[in-house]
Amino acid sequence: MLIKLRSNIGELISESGLQKKFIAGKLKVSVAQLRNYETGHSLIPFDKAYVLEDLLKSRLDCSITDFYERIDQDDQASENNISG
Repeated sequence: MLIKLRSNIGELISESGLQKKFIAGKLKVSVAQLRNYETGHSLIPFDKAYVLEDLLKSRLDCSITDFYERIDQDDQASENNISG
């Protein structure tokens, strides 16, 4: 069984008000790689996830478990109906 995840990282970064360039620097990745984490094209490694959590916790009430959301098959069917 394949588990699908939806990244909430982009939304959390937007809500925090922190600049992506600043966050990317703290994570020691490029802004393009940070964008991959935001869009779900790449999963954020645990070590970087904990750094991001520390950055976001200074502005938001969030934790590492908020970074991704499991997409159930029922949700996928709904999304497919909306988009197609």
